[in-house]
Amino acid sequence: MKFRLALIFVTIILCNSACAPTNEPVQNRLAQSTSPYLQEHADNPVDWYEWGTEALTRAKNENKPLIISVGYASCHWCHVMEEESFMDTAVARMMNENFVSIKVDREERPDIDQIYINAAQLISGNAGWPLNAFAVPDGKPFYAATYFPKEQWMNVMKQILDAYKNDYANVAKQADAITKGIQTSELISVAENNQATINKKMYADIFADWETQLDFVNGGLSGSPKFPMPVVWEFLLQNNYLTGNKKSLEAVTTTLDAIAKGGIYDQLGGGFARYSTDSLWKAPHFEKMLYDNAQLVSLYAHAYQVTANPVYSKVIQETLDFVKSEFTSPQGGFYSSINADSEGVEGKFYVWTKTEIEKLLDKSSAILFFDYYNISDSGNWEVGKNILFKKNTDEDFASKHSITTQELDAEISGIEDKLLKERNKRIHPTTDDKILTSWNALMLTGYVDAYLALGKEEYFEAALTNAKFMEKSMMEDGGHLWRSFKDGEVSIDAFLDDHALLAKAFIKLYQATFDIHWLEVSRTLADYAILHFHDPKTGLFYYTSDEAEPLVVRKMEGSDNVIPSSNSVMADVLFRLGEYFDNENYRSLSKAMVNQMTESITVGGPYYANWASVLGMIAHQPHEVAVVGDDALIKCKILQQHYLPTAIFMGGDKENLPLLENKLVKGKTIIYVCRDKVCKLPVEDVEEALDQLKGKL
Repeated sequence: MKFRLALIFVTIILCNSACAPTNEPVQNRLAQSTSPYLQEHADNPVDWYEWGTEALTRAKNENKPLIISVGYASCHWCHVMEEESFMDTAVARMMNENFVSIKVDREERPDIDQIYINAAQLISGNAGWPLNAFAVPDGKPFYAATYFPKEQWMNVMKQILDAYKNDYANVAKQADAITKGIQTSELISVAENNQATINKKMYADIFADWETQLDFVNGGLSGSPKFPMPVVWEFLLQNNYLTGNKKSLEAVTTTLDAIAKGGIYDQLGGGFARYSTDSLWKAPHFEKMLYDNAQLVSLYAHAYQVTANPVYSKVIQETLDFVKSEFTSPQGGFYSSINADSEGVEGKFYVWTKTEIEKLLDKSSAILFFDYYNISDSGNWEVGKNILFKKNTDEDFASKHSITTQELDAEISGIEDKLLKERNKRIHPTTDDKILTSWNALMLTGYVDAYLALGKEEYFEAALTNAKFMEKSMMEDGGHLWRSFKDGEVSIDAFLDDHALLAKAFIKLYQATFDIHWLEVSRTLADYAILHFHDPKTGLFYYTSDEAEPLVVRKMEGSDNVIPSSNSVMADVLFRLGEYFDNENYRSLSKAMVNQMTESITVGGPYYANWASVLGMIAHQPHEVAVVGDDALIKCKILQQHYLPTAIFMGGDKENLPLLENKLVKGKTIIYVCRDKVCKLPVEDVEEALDQLKGKL
């Protein structure tokens, strides 16, 4: 008995020293994830898995339904549901005892996200994030919806569990039906006539189908919420260039002017939020995504080339200053997103009370600033809270206050500097610092477009640094790419958008450098995609490689959205590579893809905008512009200061492409403007070449 008491006493002493509780929270297996979003859930009491065979095998062995919860780091309602439900021990107990729960970062795994988003759309007609799907152990979904408050989430789980245990036959039947629906929802069948003639009339008719969907008062597409949708306005710029349609340009400038004045644009720090919740671009959903900022830089650069509007130049420079300071990694890669929330409150970092501003300014400056940005005591957003947005142009506002625009700019800029310094003292929203291939490709393209429009060498250097990083860190011999880079490690086999957008970015970089290496790397990426993603039956490309893990559905992207579809970008890439390398196979593949989509392009409206741009390139036949000689880059840079969307530039001091053969003339730099390999009279003067491109000669 004494021995037993002594043993207990020793055990107590040991536990007091070695078994004492620590302040460190217990973490689940998501602590080992490469995704910052998944890592945020590492302290949840939910026994989360990442997507993979471990979770699916356990569900099968224990005959438990799957919970597949999809979100992303800058998603406000994802954070709300985590705090309300996934951090709750009672909710976690229910999930852990009865389900196998999988957390998915939609940005890392868009292939998985596509499947369960489609399931939610089929079930309710609505979809979004957080997305919560229930599936049988093989991954086939039988129910999916978005955000649930805690009590509702508990009730849904109880109902699902009851159906799974007591009516499994119907659950399995539902899962099969939904999976079949997903398979057919974006099924692209072989067109009856995929040799339809792609012509100028087909292209010209597109605008008439779009016109009623365009908001010529507030900009953007009609209604609300308003997403920037850069591919829509890129098409309309091209349409104005090719057809002279003034309404196309009006739609673009109305939109870009409104966005630049709105709360969706960060008036203090630069950069764009993801979308506006209203029809005036005033109240944003505050998260900032790399892909939006990248494409909008390109769009404003192209619009500046057309209009020379100094507001557009200012937006480009402010946005790239923001990208440099907030989105750029030490290696030259670009981070994914910045959260909408700080301190658990959406938009807290960005909004102001009138009193906060009054404390920073003298009375006259405050009066001017309040009028300029529509600041009020009651708030122009939520009660007492103000978003900085403008209703008037600077010219109209300056006239109203009887000052010059120069005086206005100096006064407002000084005030903005004060507010920005004060704002930077606040707790900053978190940054999702994973580096995604496709989004980096968009930003690489944005930097090149900004460089060509504004001529700033720092933009070129940023583009080149990123390109070298992407090639070194994300690409392997033969063209295989990785999707994600985090903390020095790559993960996840790349998808079609990664291959297509990076191939396009490298083509763009070639045009700015005449370094044939980037064109050859682009071709390598395209060849890999043809080998591993192409579907000979439809002529289009699957989103996932034939080497990827099998999912319940292998999808294709057809329509364009906030990011152009991977298939429309691949069609563009193949057509351009076909022109550069005089490769008829590439051109044929591209034309077959566009032919396959002609019906969708002509009736699908703005959601086939990038397809429409590719159709325009083919229908109008691009100009091949060869600039050869010692000063080739200098002259080509001057040419590319202009908006020439259907021109394909090549050159340098070597005849290293088929269309450059026999064009070098010793001691001269000559410009050849050609179409379908037939060239106009060679010229040395850039203005003469521009006249040829614009049809004046």
